[in-house]
Amino acid sequence: MEFFVVLLPIFFIFGVGFVGQKILTIDTKPISTMSVYLMSPLLAFSVFVETDFNNAYLMMSIFALVLVFGIIAIIYLVGWARGYTNKKICGMVLSSAFMNNGNYGTPLVLFAFGVPALHYAVILMVIQQMIMATVGIYFAAKGSTEGGSSRGTFKKVIRVPIMYGALLGIIFRFLHIPISGTMLDAIKLVGNAAIPTVMLVLGMELAKISLKNIQIQPLSFALVLRLVISPLIAWGMTMVLPVDDLVKQLMIVLAAMPSAANTTMYALQYGTEPDFVSSATLVSTLASLITLPIVLSLL
Repeated sequence: MEFFVVLLPIFFIFGVGFVGQKILTIDTKPISTMSVYLMSPLLAFSVFVETDFNNAYLMMSIFALVLVFGIIAIIYLVGWARGYTNKKICGMVLSSAFMNNGNYGTPLVLFAFGVPALHYAVILMVIQQMIMATVGIYFAAKGSTEGGSSRGTFKKVIRVPIMYGALLGIIFRFLHIPISGTMLDAIKLVGNAAIPTVMLVLGMELAKISLKNIQIQPLSFALVLRLVISPLIAWGMTMVLPVDDLVKQLMIVLAAMPSAANTTMYALQYGTEPDFVSSATLVSTLASLITLPIVLSLL
């Protein structure tokens, strides 16, 4: 029951966005744009500028990369065995390889583990965003009807602002550039608004997802990869990575998150199995109500 107490506030905020979208039909694009381009970079900056870097952050980067490419390798093996098309394989990658550790995982960590763990969760979120903005866009472009140009893909990658916020925070930290307390408070005020905002946006986006023409077998495979295989891979990696117990727990929990909402936007933009990817996002988010309490109880 205590796990549902942790999840309840999160799904309440999702629900507010979901119901609001159903009743008011809100245009989520400007809200999402504001969060991505104004709030998230300041959140990343405020976290990195106050972070004392150690070996754990390198381990988290290795963890995120191995997890993503491990799942992609499984998708290619199964896709080859089942005769999936290039578009289907790319859609599977978008729906399974990237977890929602931003507007779901980060608040879950805050509610379940407290403020000290939030710093690690945000850093993992930034690392994941960097991977998703490069590897994710690559597969979205690769699976599109047009094929996606290298120039267009590169433009998308360099426009991801959260990376610049993180980089600027690292520069300020290592060069010991002073920031007044009031200015840092203002930055945090805007940055901290990113978490509830993106949670509301996810709820709104879930309200617009359709489950028409659902593909049961591929969807089941995507769900197993995202909610079962991914945390198992993470658990195996924590057995060998030299990090403390808190970071190990965060790695496993964040690996068990449902499909990332951003990949739905990539799929829609490039025409790479958008119905399938959006269905995976919705169903995996709902299924996480069952799987996440199990993961949390095992930890």
